[in-house]
Amino acid sequence: MPRLSSAYGGIEVRKGSVTSPLWLDDIQVGNQFTSDVYELTADSIIEFASEWDPQPFHLGEESARDTFFGGLAASGWHTAAITMRLLVTSGFPVANGLIGASIELAYPTPTRPGDKLRVHLEVKDVTRSKSRPGRGYITAAYETVNQHGEVRQRTMARLLSFARPS
Repeated sequence: MPRLSSAYGGIEVRKGSVTSPLWLDDIQVGNQFTSDVYELTADSIIEFASEWDPQPFHLGEESARDTFFGGLAASGWHTAAITMRLLVTSGFPVANGLIGASIELAYPTPTRPGDKLRVHLEVKDVTRSKSRPGRGYITAAYETVNQHGEVRQRTMARLLSFARPS
């Protein structure tokens, strides 16, 4: 099984499995994580948009041609959903799951068919709650990039995290 990330002191994140989940106590400012890759197809863009964001630039190459995007582009919500899947399945193995408290999203360039997306995450802050010492918050900055290094989504998130049970 290929090793996907070795940025966190000896904890290995492997495709489809995590050797050890990370608790609030394990995570430090500066830790970096990289996910596996997800390849986006035109069919999946159209299928997602048909259900959740039926705008012309998401529904087909022909209907998208004369729009702002000049061709088929994935919905930002689709890119966000792929990003979440990558983080959960191979990118950031937080014990008890990735629980969002707040999030800021930006889409500097459109996600296109054929993009092979990967997420790079860096921990920017770790704060333990003063009123509830068994929990705290992780501030993480992450980018969803394609195979050419083009940033498709930029995210700053504040995530609820829990301390290791005693």
